Amino acid sequence: MKNLLKYLTIILYCVSYAQETKTVTFATHWLPQAQFAGYYMAIEKGIYEKYNLDVDLIHTGPIFNAQNLLKDKKVDYASMFLSTAIVQWSKDIKLINIGQLSQRSAQLFVAKKNRGIKEPEDLNGLKVGIWKSGFEEIPFAFLKYYNLEVEIVPVASTVTLFLLDGLDVMTTMWYNEYHRILNSGINEDELVTFFFSDYNLDLPEDGIYCLKETYLNDPEKAKLFVLATLEGYEYAFNNMEETVDVVLKRMREQNIAANRAHQSWMLNRIKDVFTAEGKQFKKGELLQSDFDRAVQVLLDTEKITVVPKFNEFIFFNAE
Repeated sequence: MKNLLKYLTIILYCVSYAQETKTVTFATHWLPQAQFAGYYMAIEKGIYEKYNLDVDLIHTGPIFNAQNLLKDKKVDYASMFLSTAIVQWSKDIKLINIGQLSQRSAQLFVAKKNRGIKEPEDLNGLKVGIWKSGFEEIPFAFLKYYNLEVEIVPVASTVTLFLLDGLDVMTTMWYNEYHRILNSGINEDELVTFFFSDYNLDLPEDGIYCLKETYLNDPEKAKLFVLATLEGYEYAFNNMEETVDVVLKRMREQNIAANRAHQSWMLNRIKDVFTAEGKQFKKGELLQSDFDRAVQVLLDTEKITVVPKFNEFIFFNAE
């Protein structure tokens, strides 16, 4: 009888929890675009609602960033690059990874062939545009590994200065600025690309993070948010035309210039880096080998001095 009562109590607790709607505040690490389509579709298609989550999505950008919102406890969860998160952890902001979306690097340096650039060594002495809004850990690692002395020019996400030859080289994302350069009328065969993934810097980027104390306060909510988000991305990748419509609507609501061709390109490239064909991993999983590589790069470039233990940094649970 005692075992039966215990069993019934557990069932009643689970039913009660399942019926309770949990509120979630979540910040992306950039402005509205197809990179975040999975979150949009999880809202649009009622996926979060199915998991009993009421999600308030906040976009950040060049003025304020997701990690500060997380640190100041203004949001429950936030997206950010793996390298950024490890650097924040080393600054005693005890955040944890609860879900890894990106499985490959999408960052690269782009240059014009008419600048005479062919190899990394050719960048010596040139003007290199690196984003002033963050995400700079891996571009600086590339420069350090090749002992390159360059003139750093802080840039926003715009490619205008590169197009006007104010820069010799520029940091870009494969799914974003690189395609904007192509859209400007420059052909691929007129460009030289240095994909960081080809230079032992293939570090996964977008992940979902929260403070450890936030996770411990409600680990089930964190798990449900990650599972629902993964389902949102699965829907987005399987219904691209519909998804791009939703992305464009989100962008226009915030008065951001929206281009269907560019957002379609972005969604396809995001699918490439999130699904990472040929790589063995569970959806949402950060592999220890990727974590260890990121830590080593950040140590080599003196971005961190304190290293988190893998099992204290990863709290992904898809079971």
